[in-house]
Amino acid sequence: MTEHPDPRYAAFPLGFFDRMDEEPDERFYGPPRLLTHIDEGAIAEVSRLYEELGVPDGDVLDLMSSWISHLPRPARRLVVLGMNALELESNEEADEAVVADLNVDPKLPFADATFDAVTCCVSVDYLVRPLEVFDEVARVLRPGGRYICTFSNRCFPTKAIRGWLATDDSAHVEIVSQYFRRSRTVDADGCDHPAWDDPIVEHRNPDAAGDPLYAVWSSRRPDPT
Repeated sequence: MTEHPDPRYAAFPLGFFDRMDEEPDERFYGPPRLLTHIDEGAIAEVSRLYEELGVPDGDVLDLMSSWISHLPRPARRLVVLGMNALELESNEEADEAVVADLNVDPKLPFADATFDAVTCCVSVDYLVRPLEVFDEVARVLRPGGRYICTFSNRCFPTKAIRGWLATDDSAHVEIVSQYFRRSRTVDADGCDHPAWDDPIVEHRNPDAAGDPLYAVWSSRRPDPT
């Protein structure tokens, strides 16, 4: 079982971020998968949420992305970051594509305050270093910018973290909420502070017959003055 050196992970049980398949992710994600991972109704809820939050009106980073980003309309600028170059190149919504494995290096290759919104659709359950990733998302967001995580009850089970597989939907929204609450940002003086406002949680389609769609999002706090 893996023990994280970052003391913030002490709140999670030992082995929580282990996976059944610990082989390099680049092998698993090497073959392109030009498919959707949730049904049309759940996808429509993702797009509806993005519209409600005004995501397309700014500069957007789609994290752990693929060949489609589910935006309701073209963004002012869309950067997609994911594991498979062919999938990303097939994303007709994107202005720029970046291949990166956040489980190897959670550092995002962008300057501070680059984006107005960051999205992560049906992928947060694969992060083995989520707090570092959430820290980085806060760094690249402009103050007030939103980070929006959406997910369902479907996944690649061998690559999802064990803590996700061992818990139910209500626990999943709490897990992601804890990522927001434990994330930190560093100001110009080198002092760290909470990065996010209190997260907002929604079950977007409680009456749906198909895939459930959950959303957890928050806004990036301005640095204290």
